[in-house]
Amino acid sequence: MIKFLELQKINQRYEKAFREKFEAFLQSGYYIQGNETRLFEENFARYCGTKYAVGTGNGLDAIRLIFEAYKILGKLQTGDEVLVPANTYIASILAISQADLVPVLVEPDWLTYNLSPESLVQKISSKTKAVLGVHLYGQISAWQEIQQITRDNDLLLIEDAAQAHGAVFQGKKAGSISHAGAFSFYPTKNLGALGDGGAVTTDDDKLAEVIRKLKNYGQEKKYVSKYKGINSRLDEIQAAFLQVKLTYLDEINTKRRKIAAGYLQHINNDKIILPTVKTEEQHVFHQFVVRTKNRDDFKKYLYDNGIESIIHYPVPPHRQAAYREWKNLSFPVTEKIHDEILSIPVRENLTEPEISYIIEKINKY
Repeated sequence: MIKFLELQKINQRYEKAFREKFEAFLQSGYYIQGNETRLFEENFARYCGTKYAVGTGNGLDAIRLIFEAYKILGKLQTGDEVLVPANTYIASILAISQADLVPVLVEPDWLTYNLSPESLVQKISSKTKAVLGVHLYGQISAWQEIQQITRDNDLLLIEDAAQAHGAVFQGKKAGSISHAGAFSFYPTKNLGALGDGGAVTTDDDKLAEVIRKLKNYGQEKKYVSKYKGINSRLDEIQAAFLQVKLTYLDEINTKRRKIAAGYLQHINNDKIILPTVKTEEQHVFHQFVVRTKNRDDFKKYLYDNGIESIIHYPVPPHRQAAYREWKNLSFPVTEKIHDEILSIPVRENLTEPEISYIIEKINKY
């Protein structure tokens, strides 16, 4: 079986460095917000091209903390509307709700699965104060148009870059092309920890300062809380592991792009719709997502031929029980996407024979 993901094998190359980092961590006696966290934040900010990177406990908290900080800074208030793609992973939407803001779902572009500028404009109202753009599956797209729309309407622009570590738009990396960016370091990401982790990137001095306090019980100094904060700190040991992997991120993305280029060039089957890629540098292929009308049949066919695949994601947010207030809403593009998409393996340690086999079997479907 060609596994969709092999985290143990992917991380084997770092094992020696991980063990060294763990031994140093263990001996340091400093297990929360130590030197490794500080170094990773500095290096990740430098990598993304921002002044600041603030480590958080996970990607959902990274998004939520941006919104909470903007409320403290007076740029948002309870009940403000935030436009967000209707087909995103539910974490993007939960973060808005948890900050006591109102998520407003926007249909995506049919080809890229990212926000449609045309749909975005139609959803702007007097209550709209921010846009959460999601670089879904690792691609930045239509960003110039989205930037212009937010400027014209005086809206905050925030990136959910949880799947787009290292993606580049007009010479700038994801996380640096908005007011603030949110990342996840969940183990499956292109830059994945060995547990949960996240970060906020920004050039905004005040935003970074407030988020640093909010993520640590709202404390401005130990035992003195300025805000009603939460506990969402990037673990020191995860920061140490991420330090190791960050130096390999561009190499990882290059390998994924090469595999994706092979798929795009050699998969030739009228039943299979391949992803639309704007430019190579804008996509880091966290996922390689195809579409087909008979998705379940295709998924079974792949499995029967020894190829594992995953659906990202089977149930759209407006059909989730958590948001039952949306159950009567209709998003035809989103619903069709969720009914047809399937992710095939694009992990960086796929072998040439495995890649060729996957192409061969898809072409024969």
